[in-house]
Amino acid sequence: MTKTELFLELAKPNEKGVTRWVDVTEFVGKYKDLQLGNGGSWCRKSSTLAKKYLLKVDKSKTKGNSIDAIRLIGFNINQSFQQAIRKDIKEYYKQQNCVMLGVNGKSENTIIEIDHKDGRKDDWRVSNIQTQRLEDFQPLCKAANDIKRQICKKCKETNQRWDAKNIKGNPYSFYRGGFNYDDKLGCEGCYQYDPVKYRKESIKKVTKEASQKTSEYILNQLYPEDSE
Repeated sequence: MTKTELFLELAKPNEKGVTRWVDVTEFVGKYKDLQLGNGGSWCRKSSTLAKKYLLKVDKSKTKGNSIDAIRLIGFNINQSFQQAIRKDIKEYYKQQNCVMLGVNGKSENTIIEIDHKDGRKDDWRVSNIQTQRLEDFQPLCKAANDIKRQICKKCKETNQRWDAKNIKGNPYSFYRGGFNYDDKLGCEGCYQYDPVKYRKESIKKVTKEASQKTSEYILNQLYPEDSE
Protein backbone atom coordinates (compact mmCIF):
# COMPACT_ATOMS: atom_id res chain seq x y z
CA MET A 1 0.00 0.00 0.00
CA THR A 2 1.40 3.42 -0.95
CA LYS A 3 1.66 6.29 1.52
CA THR A 4 -1.13 8.08 -0.32
CA GLU A 5 -3.37 5.03 0.08
CA LEU A 6 -2.41 4.74 3.74
CA PHE A 7 -3.37 8.35 4.44
CA LEU A 8 -6.68 8.04 2.57
CA GLU A 9 -7.50 4.92 4.56
CA LEU A 10 -6.75 6.74 7.81
CA ALA A 11 -8.43 10.04 6.90
CA LYS A 12 -11.46 8.55 5.11
CA PRO A 13 -12.42 11.41 2.72
CA ASN A 14 -16.12 11.79 1.98
CA GLU A 15 -17.66 12.03 -1.50
CA LYS A 16 -16.61 15.69 -1.71
CA GLY A 17 -13.00 14.86 -0.90
CA VAL A 18 -13.16 16.39 2.59
CA THR A 19 -11.66 14.83 5.73
CA ARG A 20 -11.25 15.55 9.42
CA TRP A 21 -8.00 16.93 10.77
CA VAL A 22 -5.54 14.04 11.01
CA ASP A 23 -2.96 14.66 13.72
CA VAL A 24 0.60 13.50 13.05
CA THR A 25 0.49 11.60 16.35
CA GLU A 26 -1.80 9.13 14.54
CA PHE A 27 1.06 8.09 12.28
CA VAL A 28 1.89 5.00 14.30
CA GLY A 29 1.49 1.26 13.93
CA LYS A 30 0.12 0.48 10.49
CA TYR A 31 0.46 4.15 9.56
CA LYS A 32 4.02 4.74 10.82
CA ASP A 33 5.29 5.18 7.25
CA LEU A 34 3.35 8.45 7.12
CA GLN A 35 5.68 10.05 9.67
CA LEU A 36 6.82 13.24 8.02
CA GLY A 37 10.51 13.25 8.83
CA ASN A 38 12.27 15.71 6.57
CA GLY A 39 9.40 17.37 4.78
CA GLY A 40 6.95 14.56 4.14
CA SER A 41 7.26 13.93 0.41
CA TRP A 42 3.87 12.17 0.22
CA CYS A 43 1.97 15.38 1.08
CA ARG A 44 3.99 18.00 -0.81
CA LYS A 45 2.35 20.19 -3.46
CA SER A 46 3.92 18.00 -6.15
CA SER A 47 2.72 14.73 -4.58
CA THR A 48 0.19 12.30 -6.00
CA LEU A 49 -2.12 13.19 -3.11
CA ALA A 50 -1.97 16.92 -3.85
CA LYS A 51 -2.65 16.37 -7.53
CA LYS A 52 -6.03 14.93 -6.64
CA TYR A 53 -6.93 16.69 -3.38
CA LEU A 54 -6.59 20.15 -1.88
CA LEU A 55 -4.47 19.85 1.25
CA LYS A 56 -4.49 22.04 4.34
CA VAL A 57 -1.87 21.82 7.09
CA ASP A 58 -1.82 23.03 10.69
CA LYS A 59 1.49 24.16 12.19
CA SER A 60 0.07 25.95 15.23
CA LYS A 61 0.14 23.18 17.83
CA THR A 62 3.89 22.94 18.39
CA LYS A 63 6.82 25.33 18.14
CA GLY A 64 8.75 25.64 14.93
CA ASN A 65 7.61 25.08 11.38
CA SER A 66 6.73 21.40 11.56
CA ILE A 67 3.35 20.10 10.41
CA ASP A 68 1.08 19.10 13.28
CA ALA A 69 -2.02 18.00 11.39
CA ILE A 70 -3.26 17.52 7.84
CA ARG A 71 -6.71 17.49 6.29
CA LEU A 72 -8.19 17.36 2.81
CA ILE A 73 -10.64 20.15 1.93
CA GLY A 74 -11.89 18.93 -1.44
CA PHE A 75 -10.82 17.77 -4.84
CA ASN A 76 -8.24 19.63 -6.88
CA ILE A 77 -10.38 21.16 -9.63
CA ASN A 78 -7.30 21.58 -11.82
CA GLN A 79 -7.12 17.81 -12.07
CA SER A 80 -8.47 16.47 -15.32
CA PHE A 81 -11.46 14.17 -15.07
CA GLN A 82 -10.36 10.56 -15.33
CA GLN A 83 -12.60 8.68 -17.77
CA ALA A 84 -11.35 5.22 -16.84
CA ILE A 85 -14.14 2.81 -15.87
CA ARG A 86 -13.62 -0.03 -13.44
CA LYS A 87 -13.39 -3.49 -15.00
CA ASP A 88 -16.36 -5.02 -13.15
CA ILE A 89 -18.60 -2.18 -14.34
CA LYS A 90 -17.51 -2.70 -17.93
CA GLU A 91 -18.14 -6.43 -17.65
CA TYR A 92 -21.61 -5.82 -16.23
CA TYR A 93 -22.77 -3.58 -19.05
CA LYS A 94 -20.95 -4.81 -22.15
CA GLN A 95 -23.44 -7.62 -22.90
CA GLN A 96 -26.52 -5.44 -22.37
CA ASN A 97 -28.51 -3.66 -25.06
CA CYS A 98 -28.35 0.07 -25.63
CA VAL A 99 -30.88 1.69 -23.29
CA MET A 100 -31.90 4.13 -26.02
CA LEU A 101 -31.96 2.06 -29.20
CA GLY A 102 -32.15 -1.48 -27.86
CA VAL A 103 -29.27 -2.84 -29.94
CA ASN A 104 -25.97 -4.55 -29.18
CA GLY A 105 -24.18 -5.31 -32.40
CA LYS A 106 -20.75 -5.56 -33.95
CA SER A 107 -20.96 -2.77 -36.52
CA GLU A 108 -19.39 0.60 -35.80
CA ASN A 109 -22.66 2.29 -34.85
CA THR A 110 -24.22 -0.58 -32.88
CA ILE A 111 -21.27 -1.64 -30.75
CA ILE A 112 -21.87 -0.98 -27.04
CA GLU A 113 -19.98 1.78 -25.24
CA ILE A 114 -20.16 2.29 -21.47
CA ASP A 115 -21.49 5.81 -21.00
CA HIS A 116 -20.98 8.18 -18.07
CA LYS A 117 -24.56 9.23 -17.36
CA ASP A 118 -23.48 12.67 -16.20
CA GLY A 119 -22.35 14.24 -19.45
CA ARG A 120 -20.62 17.14 -17.73
CA LYS A 121 -18.10 14.77 -16.13
CA ASP A 122 -17.39 16.97 -13.14
CA ASP A 123 -18.17 14.55 -10.33
CA TRP A 124 -14.79 13.50 -8.94
CA ARG A 125 -16.30 10.52 -7.15
CA VAL A 126 -17.15 9.10 -10.57
CA SER A 127 -13.66 9.99 -11.78
CA ASN A 128 -12.22 7.69 -9.12
CA ILE A 129 -12.46 4.00 -10.08
CA GLN A 130 -12.49 3.12 -6.39
CA THR A 131 -15.70 5.05 -5.70
CA GLN A 132 -17.56 4.53 -8.99
CA ARG A 133 -20.97 2.83 -8.84
CA LEU A 134 -22.91 0.82 -11.38
CA GLU A 135 -25.66 3.44 -11.44
CA ASP A 136 -23.16 6.08 -12.62
CA PHE A 137 -23.08 4.40 -16.04
CA GLN A 138 -25.32 2.94 -18.73
CA PRO A 139 -24.86 0.94 -21.96
CA LEU A 140 -25.23 3.00 -25.14
CA CYS A 141 -24.47 2.02 -28.71
CA LYS A 142 -21.88 4.25 -30.37
CA ALA A 143 -24.50 6.11 -32.44
CA ALA A 144 -26.55 7.02 -29.36
CA ASN A 145 -23.45 7.88 -27.33
CA ASP A 146 -22.12 10.20 -30.05
CA ILE A 147 -25.42 12.06 -30.20
CA LYS A 148 -25.68 12.29 -26.42
CA ARG A 149 -22.17 13.72 -26.25
CA GLN A 150 -23.19 16.62 -28.52
CA ILE A 151 -26.41 17.21 -26.57
CA CYS A 152 -24.51 17.34 -23.27
CA LYS A 153 -21.93 19.69 -24.79
CA LYS A 154 -24.67 22.12 -25.83
CA CYS A 155 -26.29 21.90 -22.38
CA LYS A 156 -22.98 22.76 -20.74
CA GLU A 157 -22.53 25.76 -23.04
CA THR A 158 -26.07 27.14 -22.62
CA ASN A 159 -27.27 25.67 -19.28
CA GLN A 160 -30.46 24.70 -21.14
CA ARG A 161 -31.39 21.06 -20.75
CA TRP A 162 -32.50 18.86 -23.63
CA ASP A 163 -36.27 18.45 -24.00
CA ALA A 164 -37.36 14.79 -24.02
CA LYS A 165 -40.41 15.80 -26.06
CA ASN A 166 -38.02 16.07 -29.01
CA ILE A 167 -38.77 12.35 -29.25
CA LYS A 168 -42.33 11.94 -30.45
CA GLY A 169 -44.47 10.16 -27.88
CA ASN A 170 -42.51 11.20 -24.81
CA PRO A 171 -45.10 12.75 -22.45
CA TYR A 172 -42.85 14.97 -20.34
CA SER A 173 -39.85 17.20 -20.95
CA PHE A 174 -38.08 15.94 -17.82
CA TYR A 175 -38.83 13.46 -15.05
CA ARG A 176 -37.31 15.91 -12.55
CA GLY A 177 -36.49 19.60 -12.78
CA GLY A 178 -37.03 21.98 -15.65
CA PHE A 179 -35.31 23.49 -18.66
CA ASN A 180 -32.69 25.43 -16.73
CA TYR A 181 -29.70 23.40 -15.55
CA ASP A 182 -29.50 23.43 -11.76
CA ASP A 183 -26.20 22.68 -10.02
CA LYS A 184 -27.94 21.06 -7.08
CA LEU A 185 -30.03 18.73 -9.25
CA GLY A 186 -27.36 18.26 -11.89
CA CYS A 187 -28.28 16.02 -14.82
CA GLU A 188 -30.90 14.12 -12.84
CA GLY A 189 -34.27 14.31 -14.60
CA CYS A 190 -32.93 14.55 -18.15
CA TYR A 191 -33.88 11.80 -20.61
CA GLN A 192 -30.27 11.63 -21.82
CA TYR A 193 -29.03 11.09 -18.28
CA ASP A 194 -31.20 8.03 -17.69
CA PRO A 195 -33.79 7.07 -20.33
CA VAL A 196 -34.81 3.98 -18.35
CA LYS A 197 -35.63 6.02 -15.27
CA TYR A 198 -37.38 8.59 -17.48
CA ARG A 199 -39.75 5.89 -18.75
CA LYS A 200 -40.41 4.49 -15.29
CA GLU A 201 -41.06 7.90 -13.76
CA SER A 202 -43.28 8.85 -16.70
CA ILE A 203 -45.45 5.77 -16.12
CA LYS A 204 -45.83 6.69 -12.45
CA LYS A 205 -46.72 10.28 -13.33
CA VAL A 206 -49.22 9.32 -16.04
CA THR A 207 -50.86 6.80 -13.72
CA LYS A 208 -51.15 9.36 -10.95
CA GLU A 209 -52.61 12.00 -13.25
CA ALA A 210 -55.08 9.54 -14.77
CA SER A 211 -56.20 8.44 -11.32
CA GLN A 212 -56.70 12.00 -10.15
CA LYS A 213 -58.63 13.03 -13.26
CA THR A 214 -60.82 9.93 -13.09
CA SER A 215 -61.77 10.57 -9.47
CA GLU A 216 -62.53 14.22 -10.23
CA TYR A 217 -64.71 13.23 -13.18
CA ILE A 218 -66.70 10.75 -11.07
CA LEU A 219 -67.17 13.28 -8.27
CA ASN A 220 -68.40 15.85 -10.76
CA GLN A 221 -70.93 13.34 -12.13
CA LEU A 222 -72.18 12.27 -8.69
CA TYR A 223 -72.07 15.64 -6.98
CA PRO A 224 -72.27 18.28 -9.73
CA GLU A 225 -73.38 20.91 -7.25
CA ASP A 226 -70.01 20.74 -5.49
CA SER A 227 -68.20 21.73 -8.67
CA GLU A 228 -70.27 24.86 -9.22
